[in-house]
Amino acid sequence: MDTIVITGCSSGIGLATAHYLKERFINVYPTARDEDDVKKLKEMGFENAMRLDVTKADEIAAVIETVLKREGKIDAWFNNAGYGQAGAIEDIRTDVLREQFETNVFGLHECTRQVIPVMRKQGYGKIIQHSSVLGLVSLFGRGAYNASKYAIEGLTDTLRLELADTGIYAVLLNTGPVTSRFRETAMRTLRENVDMEHSVFKEKYRQTLKAKKSNVPFNEGPEAVAKVVHEILLSPHPKPRYYITKATVLLGFLKRVLSTTLLDKILLKIG
Repeated sequence: MDTIVITGCSSGIGLATAHYLKERFINVYPTARDEDDVKKLKEMGFENAMRLDVTKADEIAAVIETVLKREGKIDAWFNNAGYGQAGAIEDIRTDVLREQFETNVFGLHECTRQVIPVMRKQGYGKIIQHSSVLGLVSLFGRGAYNASKYAIEGLTDTLRLELADTGIYAVLLNTGPVTSRFRETAMRTLRENVDMEHSVFKEKYRQTLKAKKSNVPFNEGPEAVAKVVHEILLSPHPKPRYYITKATVLLGFLKRVLSTTLLDKILLKIG
């Protein structure tokens, strides 16, 4: 039975993936940053649920040690934890950008760095990195999040080269719009960290906050990601990259075939 550790399982994609895999007899270790969420996971039947704040190296080490003591292996690690910081680049303070990177990039990197030696010793393993369609293209007002996902792309593309012929696969997920609490969190961080009243984009922020949901088309449920993670676990040779949702397929195609100027015009209409 495959054993997988999943970060960021308090809700949304992480939680849906944990449920989906458990139902298919995968040995799941779901993790969450808050103790209350870990308690809820255990109440849902996830006896292996553990606390993990990916920005703390000692907690990552503790999770790895616990899983190895219980299972003797880690077949896969899904770096799913992350959040969105909304706001125009000129309105995002450097400390806010740094905080975005602490979770989305540096936390992911530390998890990856610590699990690689385990997988090298095993001679196999799968590291699944949750990027985004916004790791391929950028949208207005999402600069901090865009940058964090572009960073994941660069790290993972390089990692794939460094792990060639090791039996360890580094896999990117480019997920498009999926039903979750992502937008809710992004709007909260916008209110908390951006001085909207004194911004040249004041009116645009107001429109964004009034909108009931994102206007990006082709929204899908979180199970769309869960199915791909399951596919990766079952595959002896997973692909280096998976496009999830029609939005990612379409925008990925447009980036390949259009000039930057034409693509920007389309992205401005979406954003």
